[in-house]
Amino acid sequence: MADKVTPQAIKSLREKTGVGMVDCKNALIEAGGDEEKAIELLRKRGLAAATKKAGRVAAEGIVDAYIHAGGKIGVLIEVNCETDFVARGADFRSFVHDLAMHVTAAEPRFIDKEDVPKAVIDKEREIALEQARSDPKNQGKPESVLEKIIEGRLSKFYQEACLLEQPFVKDQNITIAALISQMIQKTGENIRIRRFTRYKMGEGLEKRSSDIGADVRDLLGDS
Repeated sequence: MADKVTPQAIKSLREKTGVGMVDCKNALIEAGGDEEKAIELLRKRGLAAATKKAGRVAAEGIVDAYIHAGGKIGVLIEVNCETDFVARGADFRSFVHDLAMHVTAAEPRFIDKEDVPKAVIDKEREIALEQARSDPKNQGKPESVLEKIIEGRLSKFYQEACLLEQPFVKDQNITIAALISQMIQKTGENIRIRRFTRYKMGEGLEKRSSDIGADVRDLLGDS
């Protein structure tokens, strides 16, 4: 049944339900590629119903921080909900802290695939195409087959780089998108991750690896 599930079908189901790509793909596979059956499966699992609240304004929420490894890694994350009542609740605060912890561990670069710049997608597509063409197993295969391979590798890239597509670090059976849907169901409010920033000590800096003795000699003018 998996061959009936195209990237376009997964995208269509995601746009209609707001559920993560992995959950949409699994639902379509289980439904044999039938979109209506897949939507029904997602609703039974309490995922698709969350989309009814997705259009409501979420202007409350909290900013939370998670610090790890003795202060070497830290994350700030803003998660929005609809009311201050929910924002002050222990469940919501625990949920946001879990998200901050996940960002610390999983290192997402973007919130969702729609946030990925076109230049990044084009570069990933170029790399995937070069890899596909250089693989001896793909020699002589038509471009349509290579395109499917590229789409598969792009899908894997999204799952690794986009927060909503990633498996939750505390439960690999659900995605972050599904985790948010569960909280929407629990609170009855629209909830969304607005932004996050991940800090890693020394990241982007050139590491110092010179000979200290040589540095001292240079300072003293010795040859």
